[in-house]
Amino acid sequence: MAKSQVTFNKIEKEKKRAKKREEKQKKKEARKAESRENPQGIQFAYVDYNGNLTDTPPDPSMKVKIEAESIEIGIPKKEHREEEIDPVKQGKVSFFDNSKGFGFIIDSDSQEKYFVHVSGLIDAIQEADKVSFELEKGLKGMNAVRVKKI
Repeated sequence: MAKSQVTFNKIEKEKKRAKKREEKQKKKEARKAESRENPQGIQFAYVDYNGNLTDTPPDPSMKVKIEAESIEIGIPKKEHREEEIDPVKQGKVSFFDNSKGFGFIIDSDSQEKYFVHVSGLIDAIQEADKVSFELEKGLKGMNAVRVKKI
C-alpha cells in the first residue's frame, strides 16, 4: 500500500513538471511569434509632459526654455539662527499616580500631553502642579524628563 502511494506521488509530480515545461515552451513560441510580427520593435519613445512614455513626438510650441544658471544643484545651506530654542518647557501636571510611578504633563505652550515616569523626576510632583521639563524621545513618543516644580 505504501509503495503504490509513493508511485502515485511520483506520477503526480512528473505530470506537474511536464505541464510547466509545456507552458514554458508556449510562452517561448509566443515571444518568437511577436518578434516576427514586429521585428524592429519601437523605433523611438518620447516622454510626454506628464512623464509617461509615448510614441508621438511632443508639440514644439509647448517647449519651455530653462536657463542653466537657474538650476540649483545640491541643498542650500540653512541660515544659522542666533537664538537657540530653549529646551526647557513649562506645563501643568494633568495626572500622576505615585503608586504606579507615571503620569502626564500638558505643555502650556502647545497644549500637548507628554508621558512622565518617576525616573524622570527631580522633585516630587502631584496633580495640578506647575512644572518645568525637557523632552526626550521614548519608545512610544516624546517623554518629559528632568521634571522640576516651579
